[in-house]
Amino acid sequence: MLVARPALVGFRVIDAFSRVTRLGEGLAASSRLAPPAIERTLAALKACAEKMARNRVTRARLVATEACRRAENCAEFAERVYAETGLDLDIISPAEEAGLALAGCASLMRPDYPWALVFDIGGGSTEVAWVSTANGRHAVEGIHSLPLGVVTLTEHMGERLFSADGYNHAVTAITAQLTAFDRRHGILPRLSDNAVQMMGTSGTVTTLGALHLRLDRYDRSLVDGLDLAFADIAAVTRWLHDLSPEQRAAHPCIGAERADLVIAGCAILEAVCRTWPLTSLRVADRGVREGVLLGLIREEMNA
Repeated sequence: MLVARPALVGFRVIDAFSRVTRLGEGLAASSRLAPPAIERTLAALKACAEKMARNRVTRARLVATEACRRAENCAEFAERVYAETGLDLDIISPAEEAGLALAGCASLMRPDYPWALVFDIGGGSTEVAWVSTANGRHAVEGIHSLPLGVVTLTEHMGERLFSADGYNHAVTAITAQLTAFDRRHGILPRLSDNAVQMMGTSGTVTTLGALHLRLDRYDRSLVDGLDLAFADIAAVTRWLHDLSPEQRAAHPCIGAERADLVIAGCAILEAVCRTWPLTSLRVADRGVREGVLLGLIREEMNA
């Protein structure tokens, strides 16, 4: 959650809140949101509603993504959310999700590249957008929604993901799922022309950025906008594989909530890097939430 006031350029954040609730936990097996996941998410949403009331929010948009798109009982969940919190969920499409993520991080784009690959590794899915940045505009030319995120991949692979063979199998399988999107838009040949930049907006890339910088605690000001070399990503990934689950959970830039998910994020990220072998990507600690806020501000100005 972000609460902000419009500023001369963009907005000024006055309150923020984030919690990992794993709403999609067990969804792949049952096609339904599980009761424990619903309760965790409701608790977080109640905290959001209290903060919104305390900050006297006048305009809001509350978006839900892959878990709600796929769940058979999503309507029941949304009704319960509204009854218990007063929050009215807006379930958005993969295309809109990718568009909002792009809008949120567009200000970090480098103007000297005519094309951009922007990806967002979520809990239940991964969105990849192919974007034309010519003439200072950001036009989405294609979007691919991969039905795998850090939660779903962790559940699908189980303990196999933490072995070298299982991890490599996951990376190979995800890379194969990205190939058709690459061919459809002719992306790979453009890489040799130094015409493509890559940007990642997700907990995976921000966590790897913080670990690469060897931060004792996460610092958004140091991570947001960081250029992270593929070689450094590979080094951090190897280091993470060598840690025990307890060591990953104890690291202040990972924490217990993400300790078993970070390896899945590394696998998805490695597949993206393998499909489009550039030399670095730019880390964006911003995305869908910021895109939503910018949209609300435009509505306010045009009202």
